[in-house]
Amino acid sequence: MWGPLVTAMVTPFDDALEVDFDRAAELADHLVNTGSSAVLACGTTGESPTLTHDEELQLIRVVKDAVGGRAKVMAGTGSNSTATAVWMTREASKLGLDGAMLVCPYYNKPTQDMLYEHFKTVAAATELPVLLYNIASRTGRNIEPATIGRLAHEVPNIVALKEASGDVNQFAAMALAVPAGFHLYSGNDSDTPAILCCGGCGVVSVASHVVGQPIRAMIEAYRSGRFAEGVAAYLRLMPLFNGLFPADSVNPAPIKEALRLCGIDCGGLRPPLAPVSAARSAALRGQLEQLGVV
Repeated sequence: MWGPLVTAMVTPFDDALEVDFDRAAELADHLVNTGSSAVLACGTTGESPTLTHDEELQLIRVVKDAVGGRAKVMAGTGSNSTATAVWMTREASKLGLDGAMLVCPYYNKPTQDMLYEHFKTVAAATELPVLLYNIASRTGRNIEPATIGRLAHEVPNIVALKEASGDVNQFAAMALAVPAGFHLYSGNDSDTPAILCCGGCGVVSVASHVVGQPIRAMIEAYRSGRFAEGVAAYLRLMPLFNGLFPADSVNPAPIKEALRLCGIDCGGLRPPLAPVSAARSAALRGQLEQLGVV
């Protein structure tokens, strides 16, 4: 539906930390030119918690104008308020998107029945295909396989899951719970082969900002049965995958630094996030040099 490589796009800022829409268009173009089959704006990699709704809607327009027709364009429209998620999803749906991503409601920790009602209600507000996003490490609540299965079977436009638990057993449980034709995406670059082995179709990636073509080639190798080639590509990319999610920093600071090192300056980060340390920057440079992208 959205292809094998969806990039969760960072949001470029200018020196005053205002959204730089011109650079956003340029970045979206770069992503499509380097292997992304779809671009996802306004996700947490795009610092959505610090964006206003007006900024998000304008960012969606800019990305759609820049690459619509050449790649799919999606947007994160979720919230921990069902009413806010409904409103944002309806507004974003008016902009010609190819899909909406709904993150698990964060902080308020709904029960599984509450999650079912939340996602069902928001999905009813749009005709767009919906990608659910499960990342308990950030939201404080896991969407359990039975809940995903119930939504996948009962809500027609809930068609995909971005699964970021890092739990291989849960990947398999998700795959068993959903109907044929449901799309399972890895939510972590490092988990992509495991997701593919459970019948998944690809990844919603961060690293693809700087190594999109190698990731796309890795996925195609696995999907074509060229497993030795896929494993070799994966092992080559793993140091960078790990370097973009270190213990001493927080996404998207490392990927913004990696982009800067590659000559694609997307500006700083809105507080409370902060840039990576000099030591982390040096480590990223070494990993990028090893891959031949710097």
